[in-house]
Amino acid sequence: MLWRSVVGKLWLTILLLVSVVLTSLMVLLLQSFERFHVNEAESRLVSHAKMIASIYEGYNTENDALNTISQYATAFDMHVIFLVEGQKVWSTDEAESHQVALDTFFTDETLSQVFSGEQVVMTEGDFPFTGNGEEFHSEIMIVGIPLNPDQLENSAVFLYQSLSAIEEASSETRQIIYFSAGIAIILTTIFAFFLSSRITAPLRKMRQVALEVAQGKFNTKIPILTHDEIGQLAIAFNRMGRELNNNIHALNQEKEQLARILVSMADGVVTLNKKGTVVLTNPPAERFIQSWYYEQGMNNEVDQQLPASLQRLFEKVVLLEKEQVSEVEIQGRSWTVLMTPLYDQHEIRGAVAVIRDMTEERRHDKLRKDFIANVSHELRTPISMLQGYSEAIIDDIAGSDEEKKEIAKIIYEESLRMGRLVNELLDIARMEAGHVELIKEPVNVEEFTERIVRKFQGLAREKDILLTLDIEKLSAMMFDPDRVEQVLTNLLHNAIRHTNKLGEVTLAVRQYEEGIKFDVKDTGSGIPEADLPYVFERFYKADKARTRGRGGTGLGLAIAKNIIDAHDGHISVHSKVNEGTTFSFFIPHKETD
Repeated sequence: MLWRSVVGKLWLTILLLVSVVLTSLMVLLLQSFERFHVNEAESRLVSHAKMIASIYEGYNTENDALNTISQYATAFDMHVIFLVEGQKVWSTDEAESHQVALDTFFTDETLSQVFSGEQVVMTEGDFPFTGNGEEFHSEIMIVGIPLNPDQLENSAVFLYQSLSAIEEASSETRQIIYFSAGIAIILTTIFAFFLSSRITAPLRKMRQVALEVAQGKFNTKIPILTHDEIGQLAIAFNRMGRELNNNIHALNQEKEQLARILVSMADGVVTLNKKGTVVLTNPPAERFIQSWYYEQGMNNEVDQQLPASLQRLFEKVVLLEKEQVSEVEIQGRSWTVLMTPLYDQHEIRGAVAVIRDMTEERRHDKLRKDFIANVSHELRTPISMLQGYSEAIIDDIAGSDEEKKEIAKIIYEESLRMGRLVNELLDIARMEAGHVELIKEPVNVEEFTERIVRKFQGLAREKDILLTLDIEKLSAMMFDPDRVEQVLTNLLHNAIRHTNKLGEVTLAVRQYEEGIKFDVKDTGSGIPEADLPYVFERFYKADKARTRGRGGTGLGLAIAKNIIDAHDGHISVHSKVNEGTTFSFFIPHKETD
């Protein structure tokens, strides 16, 4: 609607203001001009009356005076009546059909004063007229002048004029005023509309630019067309746009910086809203939540929820409005959680939790205590067997050559076992010192994994285990095939060893833009949750009673971890007792070494 816009409001305001001013001026002008016409007519009649009186008094004979007055009255189109000593002696209306009643001059309060010595009397109103035996009223103006007041009594000359002539002059004046007012209103309307449109045009441009700024186009500028208040507003608006652009740019930089910091943090960060819903996480926190999903048997696509222990911690933080610390055990890993409330002025709007994986610290503490015991435990058995069977040979306990050969074979096997143990210790020491050498080359992943699976098919059939390869069409990858084969050999061998009869072992390979992922899944006995954080440590065995009989040294997974680390990848494990285990490692894609 026009009247709802600034143009309509401004245009209507100017029009109403001008209309009120013009109306007031028109009323005052009409009254002034009407009064002017009346005063002008009165002044003119008074002048004519004095002239006629002087003519009458200046002539020696009355007839000569009346003839001159008659010519004068005819020339100026006036009505004249002479009263001498109360009697009408002459009138310009003698031949006319209507004339003012004589009684009027004596009965009217104003006109009768001329006979009592007043020099001039004037009045206007509705006076009676007579003619042809009829009487009617008409609006006239009458002026009276006494004649020879010193010599004659009740003698005067009266001039009268119809007010219609004055009305005609006033009517013409009113028409001119009305016409002028109409033209003024039309011009005002055009000018007001033009002015309001001219004033509001920059405002409409500002509105358009404001909408563009609201859409994020902060570089949009308003053209500066004037240097008045609207021009200053445009300058201020452009300055505001620049400041907004700078602030948004600074906020984006700060946001990107914070995002980089969060991604590069070793600790997990979880931001929660007031309802306890996860709003923001970084990769370490994602891994923590995914581990909890796996432990709970939940789908990863479910809306992110907090573990029950963190939910209780969040409720405690909101209730007490103080930071809280707690430790959580998930998938055998120990996590320390520090949760702090977030405030919106004085009201809590959520919380931020910093999650630190304390497994390494716990593991190092345990390793420091167990390393010597593990090494001595691993070496004690072959040394004891070498010592015992050597004493048997020295004491000639073995009587036959077959027994001697059997003892020598045992000594040889135990020496090989000690050699493997020492070589693996040297190998892992070199890896941990950073001296591992990788010979990377393009590898056809499909042929590579099919060959490794075929190598273990015989062992799998002996144990009645179904060994399968789950692979999609893959492109060539750059890595050290011998080292990666060493990792897969260790993982597949462990999976088959710990899987019961009629079980399943699967090698799944998936390629992504970032690299390639290998998953070795089995339906075996699984790993206890308390042992999961230590499976990649040297000499660690989840079930020492069973693994010892199978010839394990406890160094295979530690070597595998160092090989994957040398490829800038990472290896992890998820397991449930009596349900199975999944070992996963990821090698990033790198075109050049």
